[in-house]
Amino acid sequence: MYDGAGWPVRGRGDRSVRAHTVWRVLFLALLLGALAGTVAARDDAAVQELTGRIEPGQAIVYDLDLQAGQTLYAYAEGTSGNLDPFLAVAGPDLNASRVHTEFANDVNRSLAAGQDALGVIPEVAGRYFLAWNDDTNGTYDSALQYRAPAAGGYRLIVIGSPARRGQTFGDYRLLVGIDAPQVLTGQAEPTGAAVAVLNTSASRMRVGVREVTGNLSANRSSTFYILDPVEANDTFYASIEAASGNLVPAMILRDYGGKPLAAVASTTETTGATLQYTFSGASSNNRLEVLSSPLNGVNTTGDFRLLTGLNAPGVLAGNEPPGGRPVLQEPIQVKVGVELEQITDVDQVSENFAAVANIWMEWNDPALAFSPDECNCRVKIYRSIGDFVDAEGSRWPEFTLYNQQAQRWTQNQIIVVQQSGTATYFEHFWTTLQAPDFNFRAYPFDTQDFFIRIDSLYPEELYVYEPWPEKTAVGTQLGEEEWYITASDTGISTVEITTRNSRYSFHFEAARHLTYYILRILVPILIIILLTYVTFLLKDYGKRAEIASANLLLFIAFNFTIAGSLPRLGYLTFLDAVLVATFVITGATVAYNLYLRWLATERQKEIAERIDRLMVWLYPAAYVAAFVLASLFF
Repeated sequence: MYDGAGWPVRGRGDRSVRAHTVWRVLFLALLLGALAGTVAARDDAAVQELTGRIEPGQAIVYDLDLQAGQTLYAYAEGTSGNLDPFLAVAGPDLNASRVHTEFANDVNRSLAAGQDALGVIPEVAGRYFLAWNDDTNGTYDSALQYRAPAAGGYRLIVIGSPARRGQTFGDYRLLVGIDAPQVLTGQAEPTGAAVAVLNTSASRMRVGVREVTGNLSANRSSTFYILDPVEANDTFYASIEAASGNLVPAMILRDYGGKPLAAVASTTETTGATLQYTFSGASSNNRLEVLSSPLNGVNTTGDFRLLTGLNAPGVLAGNEPPGGRPVLQEPIQVKVGVELEQITDVDQVSENFAAVANIWMEWNDPALAFSPDECNCRVKIYRSIGDFVDAEGSRWPEFTLYNQQAQRWTQNQIIVVQQSGTATYFEHFWTTLQAPDFNFRAYPFDTQDFFIRIDSLYPEELYVYEPWPEKTAVGTQLGEEEWYITASDTGISTVEITTRNSRYSFHFEAARHLTYYILRILVPILIIILLTYVTFLLKDYGKRAEIASANLLLFIAFNFTIAGSLPRLGYLTFLDAVLVATFVITGATVAYNLYLRWLATERQKEIAERIDRLMVWLYPAAYVAAFVLASLFF
C-alpha cells in the first residue's frame, strides 16, 4: 500500500517494507551528496568578462595561471566592425609576434596556393596552439575549452579569423572561466574573479605611431588631422619639423568641440616643435591642426614632416618607427567613375548639353564595417541616400555636380556595403550640364570639350578622389546625330570652395558630323559661286548684275540660318569668314557688272571686254585666296 505521496505504508513486522525503505533513504542520501558536490563545483567556478579592440593583423594576449586538472572555458564575440574572432590557448613560450607573423603567414601562403581553408587552418593551428576555435553555435563567435595537464602559465590569444586573412577588426567581448562550462553559451555571469590578465607588452594594445608629410603655401596656411578615438589616460605625442622653404610650423590640439587642449609653436631657430597631451577620459573627433607661423607679418611656406604617436614617448625624439594601432584617421580614398550612356541634346546657343549617365563611387570606411551575424547577410543594401544615412549615420562622401544647370533626375540609386566597410554607390541620372568651354572659331570643323565635374562637399582632409577606370566608359549608342565622340579622359584636381576639396572631371571631346554642313551649306554656296562664274559668259552686263544681286540675297539667307544655331559670339567663325568673303566678292561682282554696263552704254565696249577677260581669272582666284586665308586663320 502507498500513501498519497506514493510512499509505502509499513505494517508491524513487515521486514520487506523496512528493507525497501532503507534503500530509498540511501538513494536519497547519495542524490543529495551528488547535488551538493555539483553546487560546490559551481560555487568554486570563476568567470571574468573582458572587452577590447582588435585591429587588422593584431594579436591580443592574456596571461593565465592554471592548476593541473582545471578546465579553461572561453567565449569571444565581435561587438563592432566586422570582427570575426579566433580563440587559441598556447604555452607561455608562444609570443604575439609569432602569432600574427609566422602563424598568419603560414596560413596565408597555403590559402594563396589554393588549398582549402577547412584543411589548412586546423593543420597549421595544431602546430602552434594547444587548443583553438574559430566559429561556434552557427555564428562567427568563438568558444573553446582546455583542460590543463599541469600547473603553470598559459596564454589565451584573440585574433581575427585566419580564414579571412586576419583583416577583420572591431571591438570584442570575451568571457573567460575556470571550471565554468556555462561560459560556452556566452551567457555566464561574471563572478568578479581575475582569471586572465592582459599582457600589454605582447599585445601592444594602445601603442601606435604614424608619420605624415604635407605642405603649407600662401593659399593654404593650415591643415588638420583627425585623431583616432582615445581612452582615458592615453597620451598623444606629436613632433613636427620643417622640411623645406622658410616654414615655421605650429600645432594646436583641439577637442571635438574645437576647444584647444594643447598648443605649441616652433621658432625660426629650431623650425620644429613637440607636443604632448594626456586625455582624462575617452573621446573621439579630436583634431590636430598644423599651421604656418607668420614671419615679419607674412605667412611662412614649405613642406613639413609630422610624427604622431599614441602612448609612444619616443615620438618626441622624432625617430620612433611607424606602426602599431591607428593614431590619425586617414583621408578616405574615394574611387569615382562616370559612364556616359546618352547625349540627349546639345544646345549651342545656351552652351549646355543634356546627358544620361551613371555615377559610381567606392570607398572604405571602418565605421561601416559589420559582422554578418548582425543581419545574416553578406552585404547591406540601401536603395536611397536617405535610407543609408538613417541606418549608418551622415558620414558619406557627399558631392555636387559643379556644372549642373537643371534639376538632376535620379532614376536609380543604390549603396551596397560590404562587411569590411567598403561601400559602393551607384546612381543613374539625367540632367543638363553647362559647357562653358565651347570655342566655335573653326565651326563647323570644330571639336568641342564637354565635362561632367563632380566636387566633394568635404575637405581633402576627409575625402580624396581618385579615378576608377573600370567604371569609366562612353556608350556606343549615344543617340546624338550631330556629334560623335573622338576622345575621353578623367582628371583629379583640387578646388577652393570653403576649404580645399577634391574635384573629379570626366572629359570627352566631340566633333560634328559634317554631312549636314557640307550638303546643306557648303555645296549650295559652291554651286552659287559657280553659277555666278558662269554668268561671265553672258555679254549682257545688266543680266549679270541682276543674277549677282540675287546670289547676294541667298548668302544673306544662309547667314541668318547659321546665326540661329550659334550664340551671339564676339568673334568670327570659319563659316562666318566664308560668308563674309562671299558677301564681299559677290557685292564687288554686282558693282563690277554695273560698271561694265555703264562702259557699254558709253560706247566703250572694247574697254569693258578687255577688263572682263581679266576678271574671268580674278573672280575664281579671289574665292580661292579667301578660302585659303580662312582655313589658315581659323
